[in-house]
Amino acid sequence: MGDSTATASVGDNNSSERNTAEEVCRIVEQSKELQESAANLISRNSQEEASLRQRALGLDSDIKRLHSFIASSVKKGKLDPKDAEKVSYWRFLRAFLGPINVHATRKDVQLKVKEEYNNFRDRTAYLFLFFPSLLLLLRSWVWNGCLPALPVQLYQAWLLFLYTGLALRENILRVNGSDIRPWWIYHHYFAMLMALISLTWEIERQPDCSQKQKGIQLFLKWAIMQGIAMLLQNRYQRQRLYTRIALGKARRMDVVWGETAGVEGQIWLLYPILFVLQAFEAYVGLLLLKTAVVGVVSEWQVVACGILLITMAIGNFINTVQTLVSKSRAKVKAKLKKGLSSKDSPFQLHIPKQTPFDNINGCLKCTPRIGELKLLIIRQDA
Repeated sequence: MGDSTATASVGDNNSSERNTAEEVCRIVEQSKELQESAANLISRNSQEEASLRQRALGLDSDIKRLHSFIASSVKKGKLDPKDAEKVSYWRFLRAFLGPINVHATRKDVQLKVKEEYNNFRDRTAYLFLFFPSLLLLLRSWVWNGCLPALPVQLYQAWLLFLYTGLALRENILRVNGSDIRPWWIYHHYFAMLMALISLTWEIERQPDCSQKQKGIQLFLKWAIMQGIAMLLQNRYQRQRLYTRIALGKARRMDVVWGETAGVEGQIWLLYPILFVLQAFEAYVGLLLLKTAVVGVVSEWQVVACGILLITMAIGNFINTVQTLVSKSRAKVKAKLKKGLSSKDSPFQLHIPKQTPFDNINGCLKCTPRIGELKLLIIRQDA
C-alpha cells in the first residue's frame, strides 16, 4: 500500500513538472513572437520614417526652388510683385522660428492668435507713449538737460523687441488668413532696422550735450506722437472692425493697422491725425539729416535714421491715400449697384436683416430670427 502511494506521488510530481515545462516553453515562444513583432514594427517604422524624411527634404527643396523661381519671375517682370508678396512672409518666420508650421487648423486657435495680437498692441501703445515722455521729463527735471546713455539704450532695445514682436505676430496672422497690408509689415521691418541702428548711437554728455543730443531728442518727440496715434487707432478702429464683421464686410481674422474703416466720423478725426503724424515723421527725418549736414551731430546713425523716417513717412502717406481712394470707390460702386438693383424688377423681395450676436471673445455671428422672418412680395406702383 505504501509503495503504491509513493508511486502515485512520483507520477504526480512528474506530471506537474511536465506541465510547468510546457507552460515555460509556451511563454518563451510567446515572448519570442512578441519580440519579433516588435522588431518588425520598429523596422517598418524606421523605413516609413526614412521615407517621410526623404519626402520632407524633397518638399523643402521644391519650396526653395519655388522661391527662386518667384524671385527671378519678379525681376524679369513675368510676375506681379503683389502676388509674390503672398509667399514672402515665410522667409521672415523661418529666419526667427525655423521650419515650423505656424498655421492653426482650428478656428478658435486662430482667433486667440488675433486677440493676443490686439492685446499686445494695446499694451505697447501705452508704453510707447510713456517711455519717451518719461525720458524727456527726467532730462529736464533731473538730468540737467543731458540724457544718460543707459536709459536711452534700454528704451531703444525695447523698441527693437516691440517691432520684432509686431512683425512676427503679423506674419503669423497673414499665414492664418488675415488681410494685413504688406506695407505695414515692411514698415515694421524698417522700424526694426532703425531701432537696431539707434542702439549703436553714441550718447554724448557734457559739454554742450543739448546740441549733441538733438537727434535723440527729436527721435523721442516723434515717438510720443507715434504713441498718441497708436492709442487713437486702437480705440477707433477696433470698434469699427467689430461693426464691419457684423455686417459681413470683414472677416473675423482681419485686423486694423495704419488705416481706418472709413466712416465719416473717423475720416474727419483719425485721418487728419495720421497725416499730421506722417508729416511730423518726415519733418523729424529732415531735421536729423540737417543736423548731420550742418555738423551738429555727424554720426552715420543720424543720417540712416533720418532716411528711414522719411521712407516710412512717404510709405505711410501713400498707403493711407490708397485706402481713402479704394474706400471712396467702393462706396460709389455700392450706391450704383443699389440703384440698379431697385430698377431691375417691379417686384422686391424684402427679407429682414440678420441680427448680430457678439460672444465673449468678440466673435460675431449672424443668426436670423425665424419667428420674425417675413417674405413679402410687393408690386411697385407704375
